[in-house]
Amino acid sequence: MPKLRTENFGSGDQTWLGSTHGIRNARTEILDVSTFTAADHYPDGYIPSGTPVAKVGGKLVPYDPTAGTTTGAGVLAGHILTDQKVVGSADFGVPLFDHGRVIASKVAGILSAWSSFVAPAGAKNGSNILYV
Repeated sequence: MPKLRTENFGSGDQTWLGSTHGIRNARTEILDVSTFTAADHYPDGYIPSGTPVAKVGGKLVPYDPTAGTTTGAGVLAGHILTDQKVVGSADFGVPLFDHGRVIASKVAGILSAWSSFVAPAGAKNGSNILYV
């Protein structure tokens, strides 16, 4: 008998989206799993929809608002569009929402367990996202 595994798929909590603009145009980027910690970023096995990310060395890493704009981690690239299941330690492709409207307070609610979120301004917002 082959090994069987049941998996549920869904989009997660997308109440952070302020409009449908940009959803169809989310581009695929590679997520650097080694920069996320299981206990903080995905305790239930999923990186949640709406997680803000930066792009460092060609891969997505957790956005760090305390980092300066000279490091890639301090410049917002966008948000992960859908919940992403983490299996193992291999990097994998994720949909990056990098233009459209985002409700900043809803992002903060999603991330409240491990991070606070304040809409980035100026050089820290490297995306085409309007925060409402």
